[in-house]
Amino acid sequence: MNYWLFKSEPDEYSIDDLFAEADGSGRWDGIRNYQARNLLRDAVSEGDQVLFYHSSCKVPGVAGTARVVRAAYPDPAQFDTHSPYHDPKSTAEAPRWFCVDIAPLARFDEVLPLARLKQEPALEDMVLLRQGRLSVQPVTAAQWRAVTRLAQA
Repeated sequence: MNYWLFKSEPDEYSIDDLFAEADGSGRWDGIRNYQARNLLRDAVSEGDQVLFYHSSCKVPGVAGTARVVRAAYPDPAQFDTHSPYHDPKSTAEAPRWFCVDIAPLARFDEVLPLARLKQEPALEDMVLLRQGRLSVQPVTAAQWRAVTRLAQA
């Protein structure tokens, strides 16, 4: 099992939205960065665990955890001409963009702020703190434990 941090703007899709999904899972789609796409397509697997991160908001930080319940498959939005994520260069035979499905595990009582994560010595090498704009990023098992411990404190 691997660990990841997935970033989403909460006004677009929040941890609350994930918990509200009628079928118990949600599609993690709309990724349009090649590095993030490659991680989703080639490295994220069913059963992996995810830190759900709220970005571009008043208090950016980790809002909860989730689990990958379906590995990478072509993002349907790339084929939808009415979608803001439409990509006219994508075809069914050669899709460019991928998504995964995730299910909620835990919603933190409060968002664990980025400012607090930056203070934690165990997280000094975390991708989030070195390459903050990447929307899908790996997390080590030790970093996962440190973040979830901070959330419970």
